Amino acid sequence: MYAASSSVSAPPRPLRPRQGVGVPYLDPARPAAAPALGVGVARPRRAPGPGAGPLSGRLDLSGPQGAQLRAALVSVQRICPEFAPVQVLRRSGRSVLLVGTTGRSTAVAKCLVDHSPKWAERYRHEIAAYRSFVRHRPPVRVPRLIAADPDNCTLVVERAPGRVAALQRHPVEAPPRADIRAALGAICRLNAWRPPAGTFDAPLDYADRIARDHESGLLTDRDLGDLQKLLHGIAQASGRQGMGQFCHGDALLSNILLSPAGPVLVDWEHAGWYLPGYDLATLWSVLGGAPGARRQISQFAQAGGPAIRDAFLVNLMLVLTREIRAYETAVQRSMSDTAPTGAHPGALSAGEEQRLLLRRLHDDCQMARRAVRAAVGTR
Repeated sequence: MYAASSSVSAPPRPLRPRQGVGVPYLDPARPAAAPALGVGVARPRRAPGPGAGPLSGRLDLSGPQGAQLRAALVSVQRICPEFAPVQVLRRSGRSVLLVGTTGRSTAVAKCLVDHSPKWAERYRHEIAAYRSFVRHRPPVRVPRLIAADPDNCTLVVERAPGRVAALQRHPVEAPPRADIRAALGAICRLNAWRPPAGTFDAPLDYADRIARDHESGLLTDRDLGDLQKLLHGIAQASGRQGMGQFCHGDALLSNILLSPAGPVLVDWEHAGWYLPGYDLATLWSVLGGAPGARRQISQFAQAGGPAIRDAFLVNLMLVLTREIRAYETAVQRSMSDTAPTGAHPGALSAGEEQRLLLRRLHDDCQMARRAVRAAVGTR
C-alpha cells in the first residue's frame, strides 16, 4: 500500500538433500559478483514510507490528473469529512493514494480509479479485512481503520509509523538481517493465527491456477502432474489435521513497515486462507540477494513435516510463475526503450535490468521445480 518495485540476483546452486532430513532442500547460491540491479515493474516507485518524516507539499488539482484527484477527494471526504489532504503518495491509472490529517492524527486514503470488477473486488476484500480486524485483532500490528466505503472502493486508515522494510519488490541488495528477522517473525505470528471460521475466505483456487499456468506454458506437463500429486497428498493430510493457514497473501518486504513498536503489515487485499507456506513462499521469491534468509525460510517450511513442505513447494511454484508472468509482460513493454540521455556509460537500461531479473526468476523456478520432483519422489 505504501511502497514497492523489484531487483535481480544470482543463479542458484543445484538442489541437495538437507543433512539428516530425507526431504528436498532449496539451497540458494551466494550472490554473484555482478551487480544486483533493481527495477520497478509491478508498481511504480513510491514516496517514502508513511512514517518517514513530516508531511509537506501541495496538491496539484489542475488538468486531467487534477480532476482525478478531485474525484478521489470527494469520495474520501464523503466518508471522512475531517480528512484534510496534504500530498499524493502514489497515483496510477488504477488508484490514488493520499496522505493527510484527520484532527491531530495522520491518515492515508486509498481510492480506486479503475472500477473494473477485478480491482473493485480486491478493494472490497481489503476493506472487509480491515473491518474484520476491528472485531478480531491479529497478532501483528495493522493500521487502524478510520472509514471505508466498499461501494465506491474508498478506504481511510491511520498512517502507521515506521520505515518500509524494502522500497522495491525485489530488493536491490539484501536487507539487513535484523529487518528480515523482524519481518519473518511477524509473518510467522500471523500464519499461526486462527481467526473465527467464516471471517475470511480462500482467495486462491489452486487447481484452477495450476491449470491456467499450464495452459499458458508456464508449467510443463510434468509440472502439472507433479503439482497435482502433491495437492492430492496435501488433501489427504488435510482430512486428518486441517491444512489451511491464514496468510497476508502479499507478504512482500515493501508491505511491511518497521517501527520501534514492531512490524506493521499493510496492503491486505489478498488476505485469507491458503495452503501453509504461501507467505513464506512470497518472501522466498523476492529475497534473491539473501541466500541465508532463503535457507532459513526453507527450513521453516520443512520443519512441519512432508505435507507442510509440499504445500510450501506448491505455493512457491505458483508465486514464481506469477512473478515470471508479470515480468515477461514488463520486458515486452520495454523492448523499445533505450537508456536515458545522460545515463552513465556502464548503466543498464530498465529493459535490460528487467531481463536480468526475469532470468533469475526462471532460475529460481527451475530450482523449485527440482524440489517439487524430489518431493514427489519421496511419496
